[in-house]
Amino acid sequence: MPTFAGVNHFALSVTDLDRTTRFYTEVLGLLAVLDFGHGGICLDRATGFSIGLVRHPGAAPGPYTELQPGLDHLGLTAASRDELVAWEQRFEAMHVTYSPILDMECGSHLNVRDPDGIPLEFQAPNEEYAGLLAHLRSGDVPDAELRDQAERILGPGMVIRP
Repeated sequence: MPTFAGVNHFALSVTDLDRTTRFYTEVLGLLAVLDFGHGGICLDRATGFSIGLVRHPGAAPGPYTELQPGLDHLGLTAASRDELVAWEQRFEAMHVTYSPILDMECGSHLNVRDPDGIPLEFQAPNEEYAGLLAHLRSGDVPDAELRDQAERILGPGMVIRP
């Protein structure tokens, strides 16, 4: 089966290109690198991950809702729970509404919405989940082993078994 090497970019449809670009650059620290007039690209210098922002002429008016088919949220990786605390402090200083850090089975989560209401989730894997991810990157892990380890972290009944 063909594979892919990772996520290259993500593109979001937005209502106000300038306002949304300011959010991704000023609040999240991305660098605006391309401007197509109707859209642009913001880049994370450390990883090369980019987010495309597009204002479609004739787009339906109204705020984003994850209750319609399509994107539910965009998950971004944080290095640690301490980094989530730093993000929380940044959001507070920039008067950005966020939900408090929530500790769960696979790690800690911090949620915020962009100017169009698109949910962004910052997730810091806990030690166990980070170990599983490192193990996956180390080589060819059989599906059964992956499912066993996921079930150990999440608990019985959470893992899909063939």
